[in-house]
Amino acid sequence: MTDLDTLLPELCNQTLDETRFEQLGKREGGKVRDSYIKGDQRTIVVTDRVSCFDVVVGTIPLKGQVLNQVAAFWFDKTRSVANNHLLSVPDPSVSIVRECQTLPVEFVVRGYLTGSTSTSIWTAYSDGGRDYCGHRLPEGMKRHEALPEALLTPTTKAPMGEHDELTSRDEILSKGVLSEDVFDRAEALVMELFRVGTDWATKQGLILVDTKYELGLDQTGNLIVIDEIHTPDSSRYWYRDAYEAAMSEGTDPKSLDKEYVRRWLGDQGYKGVGSPPALTDEVRCEAARRYIAAFEQVTGTVFDPDTSEPHTRISRNLGLS
Repeated sequence: MTDLDTLLPELCNQTLDETRFEQLGKREGGKVRDSYIKGDQRTIVVTDRVSCFDVVVGTIPLKGQVLNQVAAFWFDKTRSVANNHLLSVPDPSVSIVRECQTLPVEFVVRGYLTGSTSTSIWTAYSDGGRDYCGHRLPEGMKRHEALPEALLTPTTKAPMGEHDELTSRDEILSKGVLSEDVFDRAEALVMELFRVGTDWATKQGLILVDTKYELGLDQTGNLIVIDEIHTPDSSRYWYRDAYEAAMSEGTDPKSLDKEYVRRWLGDQGYKGVGSPPALTDEVRCEAARRYIAAFEQVTGTVFDPDTSEPHTRISRNLGLS
């Protein structure tokens, strides 16, 4: 068994922050992922960067390995529901995928009235809003309460350094961002993925609270799932056995996602404007423990980290050295 108390502080000095593997193809940097495009394939390196409030706020040891492998788990598990872009996983932090035309919308599905960001459904509701992304919300709901039904609440996809914006089906169609056919097919697909994710989470003692999906079109116009799916970065999970107690006590449900980091930043007075405070090693290690716990709870398997120097390891596994 891995001794995380000893390992994680050491790995704080060996995180995968930024990569420069130009021999893999044209580089595209994202908030968390560095992509390299060559022909009809894309190599995605999942770094240890963590993004909150749409801002990169630091790194968390082993985070990239967790995210990449949880995504691979879900891509395999949902192949009967939706095609996806994954071709192979040659390294714990790397995926080789099919290149496709990315849809300019993030498909966010929410099952609960929760959240802490300025765009969250709870923030809007607590401020008196009852229309949210084209959906009418009932009166008298409490924070963290289950919505009457899961809702698709799409957002625009903002460039690096900018914030995603809430939108709706009507707005997307009226602006010609997507055709009615593509949007409706995408909606049906992500709602089914959310149902499958919810059912599996229940079996694992979890609640899949909300999540985002990114989709693309292949060369024949078929929808495929891309980027990541049901990971601790793209999704909010709560422990099912602690949920009712949290609701009765008026506390936040125990979570398995990066909400811990977001709350810590909020406690420091940071909400996404200006330069974020530096994450302490204590916070980084605790966040890493939570990511690893999420991997093990979601997949039902033990996380086996590769603790070798990440740049050297990736170069070796991808045949670059």
